[in-house]
Amino acid sequence: MTDSTRDDHDVARITGEVRHWLTRAVIGLNLCPFAKSVHVKGQVRYVVSDATRDEDLLDELERELTLLVESDPEAIDTTLLIVPHALSDFLAYNDFLYVADQLLQSLRLDGTLQIASFHPQYQFEGAGPDDIENYTNRAPYPIFHLLREDSIARAAEVFPEAEDIYERNMETLRRLGHAGWLEWMAGKSDL
Repeated sequence: MTDSTRDDHDVARITGEVRHWLTRAVIGLNLCPFAKSVHVKGQVRYVVSDATRDEDLLDELERELTLLVESDPEAIDTTLLIVPHALSDFLAYNDFLYVADQLLQSLRLDGTLQIASFHPQYQFEGAGPDDIENYTNRAPYPIFHLLREDSIARAAEVFPEAEDIYERNMETLRRLGHAGWLEWMAGKSDL
């Protein structure tokens, strides 16, 4: 097997794991009521980063932000930049988010795009590391979700209770618990 074949296989596997998480957790549990539409329309761009260094990841993030803002929203409405080879430590990831937001501002895209964050060890401030509520933002890999502000505004018009999503998600995960989460993600249970 050549390196490029192995890389293609790894990219397909990683993308598949993220698609499973998106369809089963984010859409399946309705953690984000806006996600289903762009997923069904094929408007989600999945990018698996090869970056192992922050500098390389920042360059890739800049390319993806630029590509997203220059793309037709009907073709690419949102991007998931998946980072399997860097930022495995949540605190380092959180620190990088500050740099990512600085990049967004330096590109003058603040107010046009935003970056949402997902990480396998995601932990809300004030939450314990094992609190089930953290799973609303836990993903198989560190992910930078690049979103269009216009799309968020349009979605919020369709879902007028958007401000209640956070609390509803916390309640959903409390009802599931850790064992229920594992069963749900394995496809062994329904709500």
